[in-house]
Amino acid sequence: MFPVPVLQCLQVKPMTASVTGGERFRLVMSDGEHYVQAMLATQANHVIHDEKLVRGSFARVKQYTPNNLKGKNILVILDIEVIESLGVQEKVGNPTAVESNDSKPAAMTGNDFYGSKKEESKPQTMPSRPATHDGGNIYPIEGLSPFQHKWTIKARVTSKSDIKTWHKPTGEGKLFSVNLLDESGEIKATGFNDQCDAFYDVLQEGSVYYISSPCRVQLAKKQFSNLPNDYEITFERDTRIEKAEDQSNVPQVRFNFCTIQELQNVEKDNTVDVIGVLKDVGQVDQITSKTSGKPFQKRELTLVDDTGYSVRVTVWGKTANSFDANPESVIAFKGTKVSDFGGKSLSLLSSGTMTVDPDIPDAHRLKGWYDSAGRTDSFATHQNMASMGNATGRKDENKTISQVKDENLGMDDTAYYSIKATIVFVKQENFCYPACSKEGCNKKVIETGDGTWHCEKCSVSHDRPDYRYIVSLNVADHTSHQWLSCFNDTGLLIFGMSANELMELKENDDAKFMAAFETVNCKKFNFRCRAKMDNFGDTQRVRYQVMSAAPLDFKTEGNKLAEMIKQYDMDS
Repeated sequence: MFPVPVLQCLQVKPMTASVTGGERFRLVMSDGEHYVQAMLATQANHVIHDEKLVRGSFARVKQYTPNNLKGKNILVILDIEVIESLGVQEKVGNPTAVESNDSKPAAMTGNDFYGSKKEESKPQTMPSRPATHDGGNIYPIEGLSPFQHKWTIKARVTSKSDIKTWHKPTGEGKLFSVNLLDESGEIKATGFNDQCDAFYDVLQEGSVYYISSPCRVQLAKKQFSNLPNDYEITFERDTRIEKAEDQSNVPQVRFNFCTIQELQNVEKDNTVDVIGVLKDVGQVDQITSKTSGKPFQKRELTLVDDTGYSVRVTVWGKTANSFDANPESVIAFKGTKVSDFGGKSLSLLSSGTMTVDPDIPDAHRLKGWYDSAGRTDSFATHQNMASMGNATGRKDENKTISQVKDENLGMDDTAYYSIKATIVFVKQENFCYPACSKEGCNKKVIETGDGTWHCEKCSVSHDRPDYRYIVSLNVADHTSHQWLSCFNDTGLLIFGMSANELMELKENDDAKFMAAFETVNCKKFNFRCRAKMDNFGDTQRVRYQVMSAAPLDFKTEGNKLAEMIKQYDMDS
């Protein structure tokens, strides 16, 4: 074991996104005698976000590796601990830059990373003995870029695809890909044609390998990867792959979890990792691809977590068919794609993975929560979110009723919004209409002289209509009130009975009919609405229509208010 060096931070600067493709920080670190340029691995960015690592602070550099970027010595810091007890001080000593007089890049010279300026008689304040393989340095995956041309990584294969083939007028071929993981990060690697033949059987999921250049490192094609790395690897003819003797000192998997509640703020088509308790398991269904015409098997799972939210996760193919996890298991998904069709949902990508009851702190925490309290909780969904709002390119926002009026929503263009409001009055007149009972029609039918009901669209007559809700209701919040029009799905939710049942009460029991309307008053809902200009006779005015509604979950709403209060306290 080498001693952990203690260095002073002389400078912290964010690197430009055009260079890194993400949030990265460049540091200047000093031992009092020399200073060196350094770069934080993204996994260590928390020391910047927490405002612990600042100019003048001291830190233990617990894990690092030397690198060479465009001829410059760069220390990639993988793990760093700020020594808060030492505080922030002025620059210690008068350190000079580290230089290398060797024609060989300093990052490749083994122990002599700092070059020839070090005096042998002095102890090394900053030992620099990175792990090696066949005499070469082991590079961190986080430090790979197109600028390095000779490197070796030691990484675990966390997932491996099937061999895929393609046939085009210009030719045909095949490929496979693997996800590679080390302590610093993950990267996707792909083998085409000859490299597919050479390496497919060599690389086994779960095993650790030394992989040495030549390999092509290029910008990642994000649409085909579930990893956050800005680069990806392509195997070449002379790429060397060797199974490591030591299979234990490389992580098994690396998650970057998003809570189910946080999905509300994730844009569609993004890729996230999520963990939760399995609440419900659907049956295997088969669908046919519109583009290829091929059948696919899918299974829908419902996941919940301690934020009080649930989400639907779709798994496909072999994963769907072989799924056998029991409800109330904790499941971690890596690489799920976010959809906002009909509300937020997730789909496990072919390159993603699913782990049941993983031995990680997040899983133990969720299991403890579910066993103690979560089993009896109710959960909010993302089903009332802006699937239609996003279709217009405009965000579906929470509003008060007075804001809807003051902002003139719907006057110039169709607008979508959500309000939390209480029903104060429901019109009893024309609460429903007689509809065609043929499945999928729902058009209004007309009563004929012989006692039947005729649908002009279907050209059929029915003995009785299928009544459907068209309810007008007045709602109020603490700012104002508003008239809303509702259709059948919302009417079913509000009244708790079908329009046919309510019409039967109207015809046979006037007291129960009146009581049904009284019961609706003072119910609280989250209404998702559309504001649109409409014609009423010779005049135009905005019509507010309910697109969907959900009863308020008071626990979730209370948690939101607590978070708002906490944020207000922090801001003030």
